[in-house]
Amino acid sequence: MATRMKFICDTERCIDCNGCVTACKNEHETPWGVNRRRVVTINDGVPGEHSISVACMHCTDAPCLAVCPVNCIYHTEDGIVLHDKDQCIGCGYCYYACPFGAPQFPETGMFNHRGKMDKCTFCAGGPEPDTSEVEFKKYGRNRIAEGKLPVCAEQCATKALLGGDANIIANIYRERVETRGYGPELWGWQIAYGQPKRGGEIQNKGTGPRPNQIRDDFQNNPKKFPS
Repeated sequence: MATRMKFICDTERCIDCNGCVTACKNEHETPWGVNRRRVVTINDGVPGEHSISVACMHCTDAPCLAVCPVNCIYHTEDGIVLHDKDQCIGCGYCYYACPFGAPQFPETGMFNHRGKMDKCTFCAGGPEPDTSEVEFKKYGRNRIAEGKLPVCAEQCATKALLGGDANIIANIYRERVETRGYGPELWGWQIAYGQPKRGGEIQNKGTGPRPNQIRDDFQNNPKKFPS
């Protein structure tokens, strides 16, 4: 089965530092006003606040691809959604079809005519020859051709943003969820500070409740605050 490249953002780890946004803009030298990636905060300032890093999610059934009238958007063999700027007419249909607001249109000219569409390329460049100068000018650096991961995921300080093969990053996220529990009441300090270890191995593995599922243990328990 062919590789499918995807992003996952772990909202329990994202700290709204915008490091991914800065790394992307610096790596690809995108024009002013175009942010291929952005951080969105939900329930800002109230209990339950979470931040999530958003860009093109490289959908398997991409709506932007379906509505493009000139077929400039396409899938690579790895499932990455790219576009051909030479074919793009700047109509904006993909912008309205995308649920993530990924396509960006720099406004140029005194009458604010739309320019060529720009979006996250998963650091995979475009249809031009890999790592060529013309590819960099149009689409930015092609890190995938260099055997590297997208710069936003690679430089995420808390590893909240994962990018790579869908099966691999899904397994990483699944292990995180299983380890920390399924809600704030189950996510106690016990997991980080109270696991008894012997020789580097976690004790009680596979028997009884996981340390973060002990009854009445939760992260706001005053008796459990870390020192």
